[in-house]
Amino acid sequence: MAEPQDKSPQSQASSTRIVAGQSGKPRRSLGQKIGITAALLALLGGGGTLASAVNAANPGTAPAGGSAPAGNPAVELKLGYFGNVTHAPALVGVSQNYIADALGGTKLSTQVFNAGPAAIEALNAGAIDATYIGPNPAINSFVKSKGESVNIIAGAAAGGAQLVVKPEISSAADLRGKTLASPQLGGTQDVALRAWLASQGYKTNVDGSGDVAINPTENAQTLKLFQDGKLDGAWLPEPWASRLVLTAGARVLVDEKDLWDGSLSGKPGEFPTTILIVNQKFAAEHPDTVKALLKGHVKSVEWLKSASDSEKATVINAALKEAAGAELKADVIDRSLKNIVFTVDPLAGTYNKLLEDGVTAGTTQQADITGIFDLRALNSVSGEKTSAAGLGQE
Repeated sequence: MAEPQDKSPQSQASSTRIVAGQSGKPRRSLGQKIGITAALLALLGGGGTLASAVNAANPGTAPAGGSAPAGNPAVELKLGYFGNVTHAPALVGVSQNYIADALGGTKLSTQVFNAGPAAIEALNAGAIDATYIGPNPAINSFVKSKGESVNIIAGAAAGGAQLVVKPEISSAADLRGKTLASPQLGGTQDVALRAWLASQGYKTNVDGSGDVAINPTENAQTLKLFQDGKLDGAWLPEPWASRLVLTAGARVLVDEKDLWDGSLSGKPGEFPTTILIVNQKFAAEHPDTVKALLKGHVKSVEWLKSASDSEKATVINAALKEAAGAELKADVIDRSLKNIVFTVDPLAGTYNKLLEDGVTAGTTQQADITGIFDLRALNSVSGEKTSAAGLGQE
């Protein structure tokens, strides 16, 4: 059985796949280093050029300051997500039409990304209106825009990220001089890896230098490079951690759930891996559409929480084939699902630490992130009281 992203995805009229991240060999050329520097500049506040380019490539995108009447449903909702098991609420919500049905007369179109920073660029440029994403790119966008770009409107998945390494690596002490991968510079797993290495006394730099080299690499390429012996390990979301363990012989050095004791969220072992965010301008112009999106999202998460393991595996695999081009092996999807908790709670109490981790990693500026959450529509739809932990409206 083929695996996602090992072959070209099937073409879809309403879906586009955007792959981001380094796809070359771990050792970078000068051009690659310049590319990483440009990516960092975008992360820390210089992303306007790329945003302008995306707008130019999408002439149908509404310009900033558009005149859509407040409260009117949008004609179209452009939604981003990744072809990862950690994005199962999106995979299920799209493939089972939970989101499309909730949107009613609003057309749903989708784009599939590989990692968060690319999705954020598309969101800020107006190429998409909302996206499933990891928390750190959302935090970085909010900080960079001084609180004017995005709001977190729900959680989607907790857990499901691990540092997996060659079998001979048995402790953090064995990592000096090694080469590790993450999905993309400034992404949630990239930040987690850099922050954890700093806690172990290692220095890393965004150009790949330092005590441990970190090479942001597209996930499917990470698997191949690890199999070829050109990478020593990677901090990855599911299903990629499971794929390296089960198909490439990697071992788990760090399960990220062990780093979260619950003191910040009240839920030991849970940390936000996937959340749902929306462009603030779009939300202000189309609150009914955002509420409809959340209705579909909540239904998708409820289904994931109640369905049997076999049902989840079947539906998610079919959705992965449509979104990413191929299915997962049974043992990979089973292991992946065991590592993930699907929840609409974004675990807001963890976000100040996530911000600090980004500062430590060198991919985020220090800032006040009060206002990053707007959970009012979620709480209205779900009938529950999900906390913003003092960082926004609920």
